Amino acid sequence: MLCIIPLTSRQIFGALYPRVEPGQSGIRESSSALIDQLRSVDKRRVIAIAGSLTTLEMEAVDQGLRLYLGL
Repeated sequence: MLCIIPLTSRQIFGALYPRVEPGQSGIRESSSALIDQLRSVDKRRVIAIAGSLTTLEMEAVDQGLRLYLGL
């Protein structure tokens, strides 16, 4: 199983919605990660990896996950 955090191109503000920018991430426009919509999926459903997050983006996602999960 993998945990997936969906993205939206809508601009949403808050600790649970860190920004992800185009470029290294593989997306075409600025997006918000929807931490509060965390999902588990079977790894066989993942066809390809589109990109990766920068260190700063990953730190913001980690912080949002800690807040959301109460860690």
